[in-house]
Amino acid sequence: MTTAIAPQTVSTHLRPIDRDGLMAFAEKGRNNPATRGTNKVHTITDGQYRTVSHINHHEVVVDEPLHLFGEDTAPAPGEIVLSGLGGCLCVGITAVATWKQVKLSKLEVFMEGDIGNPAAWGAGGAEMQPEQMGFQEIRVKVLIEGDASREELDEIVKHANYFSPVANTMRNPIPFSISLMD
Repeated sequence: MTTAIAPQTVSTHLRPIDRDGLMAFAEKGRNNPATRGTNKVHTITDGQYRTVSHINHHEVVVDEPLHLFGEDTAPAPGEIVLSGLGGCLCVGITAVATWKQVKLSKLEVFMEGDIGNPAAWGAGGAEMQPEQMGFQEIRVKVLIEGDASREELDEIVKHANYFSPVANTMRNPIPFSISLMD
């Protein structure tokens, strides 16, 4: 005689971050809201449009696709920008979920950005004003699963988006300077 075994649901969660560390970091921010960090990147052209950016002990390679006269050996600069946005949103969503003690089992961010360069990087082509160039619209969709209701997960995503440094950099004009090295 065979006995039926009840099926079991196996649920796994994404690796968590240190909640106590997060709460201590948040407390430091509450005590000194004017605190700023500085990100530093050193980018070197490798030839044609291919560049290698050195960031601490990491490297990020950027290129342009063939139809833009690159070698298509790496993501294009705009794709790297969207990648940074996606990473920042994931960090924020993970932090907010940890703060709210929600265990996530899946987190994926899908981004699309409409970008054009009819001015051919200023080398000719259509005459454009700066506000007409670059990303004109960015659309983000988040696939998130965890031990919370859809409404709670939606609130986590909205909260993370509101406080995302990269999303806010993209939404808000900032002072920008460029000059030759001395």
